[in-house]
Amino acid sequence: MTDVRPARAADLPLLAGIEADADELFLERFGNPPWDPPTPGQDRAFEPGFLLVAARPPVGFAHVLEIDGDAHLELLAVRRDHGRQGIGTALVAAAKAEARARGHRRLTLSTYRDVPWNAPFYERLGFRELERLEHWHRAAQRTEERMGLLEHGPRLMMVTSLTN
Repeated sequence: MTDVRPARAADLPLLAGIEADADELFLERFGNPPWDPPTPGQDRAFEPGFLLVAARPPVGFAHVLEIDGDAHLELLAVRRDHGRQGIGTALVAAAKAEARARGHRRLTLSTYRDVPWNAPFYERLGFRELERLEHWHRAAQRTEERMGLLEHGPRLMMVTSLTN
């Protein structure tokens, strides 16, 4: 069983390295996308929402933003050498539980439609395509477009209910 817990101050400096390592999967698939470098964990901790980490020391993390009353899984990252061990699934389950405990009725995310460890992974965890976008979802999509993310394939917003 994977130990998932809220991130502590000592975990924050490790998060950018986890993200960079996980991003190598995208580099292998897309070449050298013009992405921004990973966000430092200390910066993530200042955003409204919460950070969860898996294992000690952390080998994965989930960053959930709280935006306009919604919970949004902004990033899920697991070190490649710890992939396919259920860590991502455990992080998503913990993110759902924490968002529910904070009073959220749903959890959204944005991801690649056709990348196997993206939309198909989240579908297996109960997410479906979000059909009615809030204004901040549309703003997020415009940001993704400016960042060049759509050059590598279609993206979609997904949602799962937290009221079941």
